[in-house]
Amino acid sequence: MKEILIIGAGPAGLTAAAELLKQGDVSVAILEESDAIGGISRTVRYQGNRMDIGGHRFFSKSSEVMDRWSELMPLQGAPSVDDQLLGREKPLAPSGPDPEKEDRVMLVRDRVSRIYYLKKFFDYPISMKMQTIRNMGLWRTMKAGFSYLWSAVFKKEETSLENFYINRFGKVLYGMFFEKYTEKLWGRHPSEISADWGAQRVKGLSIRALLKDMLRKAFGKKDQKNVETSLIEQFWYPKFGPGQLWETLAEEIEKQGGVIMKNHAVRRVVLEGGRITAVICQTPEGEKTFTGDMILSSMPIKDLVAGIEGEVPEENIRRIAAGLPYRDFVTVGLLVDRLNLKNETAVKTLGNIVPDNWIYVQEPDVKLGRIQVFNNWSPYLVKDPQNTVWIGLEYFCDEGDDFWNMTEAECVGFVTAELVKMGVISEGSVLDSHREKVKKAYPAYFDTYAEMDTLIAYLSAIENLYCIGRNGQHRYNNMDHSMLTAIRAAEVIAAGGGDKTAIWNVNTEKEYHEEEQTPAS
Repeated sequence: MKEILIIGAGPAGLTAAAELLKQGDVSVAILEESDAIGGISRTVRYQGNRMDIGGHRFFSKSSEVMDRWSELMPLQGAPSVDDQLLGREKPLAPSGPDPEKEDRVMLVRDRVSRIYYLKKFFDYPISMKMQTIRNMGLWRTMKAGFSYLWSAVFKKEETSLENFYINRFGKVLYGMFFEKYTEKLWGRHPSEISADWGAQRVKGLSIRALLKDMLRKAFGKKDQKNVETSLIEQFWYPKFGPGQLWETLAEEIEKQGGVIMKNHAVRRVVLEGGRITAVICQTPEGEKTFTGDMILSSMPIKDLVAGIEGEVPEENIRRIAAGLPYRDFVTVGLLVDRLNLKNETAVKTLGNIVPDNWIYVQEPDVKLGRIQVFNNWSPYLVKDPQNTVWIGLEYFCDEGDDFWNMTEAECVGFVTAELVKMGVISEGSVLDSHREKVKKAYPAYFDTYAEMDTLIAYLSAIENLYCIGRNGQHRYNNMDHSMLTAIRAAEVIAAGGGDKTAIWNVNTEKEYHEEEQTPAS
């Protein structure tokens, strides 16, 4: 029997465990640093309300992934949850002692994301509608048009994320809708960031793609499979948030004999003879050592390499790993009695609030990056969606900086002041609040990232180590690609080990970009 250790109980680690248990003749143990399941895809519960950390749309162009999701949680049938709520056909409050277990279904949600800029709403991605032209004004629209035509003829070498965006949207639209937001997200100007990030996250999106999508809609074509992923119109979403799905998968893993050990933080690994022979964890009971024939790691590469003992990596490998940058994340949940933003769309919502899942904040004079409206992801995330609005305010920062180190009261005060300044809420409208801090939420594409291939070669040469997931590969993967790295790793192990290229190739090959593009979230 193969003994398998998996580091991390996020989407990659849980998927790997499920796939390996299907093979039989294995024992699987997951070592999870925190006391929660799902990693950054978990759902946080607070005073009857639920927070999605970062927003997770369940959509993929990979049928492998969609099939696995639907096996765990089937789609809810008609009538839709919105029809039920708007028509008051039944009370919202779920019944039973454990409604999340009794009601494990996926909702089909309409995707609405917009940009808040100049105190006006713009579609995200930018559309070529008359409303967009009205918001921008004729002169700015003409400048944007000529700027795009110039960029279409005189292409820049894509040596940076800035040039990547300019080639697809022109310099004017880049300056309006990408430059400042990207700088908020990464803390670096786009000219300092590798174009690889755009290749993974934006891929085929461009003015050309937007025009093509407009024509597709004009002729009534609804095939989401062949649409740029940022343009999808619907997605799946677990009724009680993304954590509901990962907690369901964790239960299935334990039913199959897998073991999940929470509060087991991996601190060191022992490398001998080109293999990992021991994994050492800090636990509530003190230090513990675990062994396994195969080790699948979704922990940050920076921490993994720093913790290698025995055959210590050479100085150059340690330098590259230590220099890998990350962006940390703080989200503040605010329960408010109302929003000042008016719903001027044709979309009907409970309480007539704006219909957005996300609002991207492009205003340069605030630190706020995005606003999540949890009511619109699923009204079941909100204790009283008929009378309150539960929003998530997303801030990008660095662990240890001034924003990170604020007390919770200071942070809530700062966030509230920014929303009042923007006109989103009024003074005195906050009923309750909760803050969540996430370390190493976003692997970044600058500094020693340029030498990532050297690090990949080193890690791949460790015979029984398989790096999976977002932090495990230092790649800005979404849930579907994180799952696919785990699926590929399980396939390589089933084949007897060896070449790990297929694992690292997820979300990198050009062909894959065209056929298996990432979700927008």
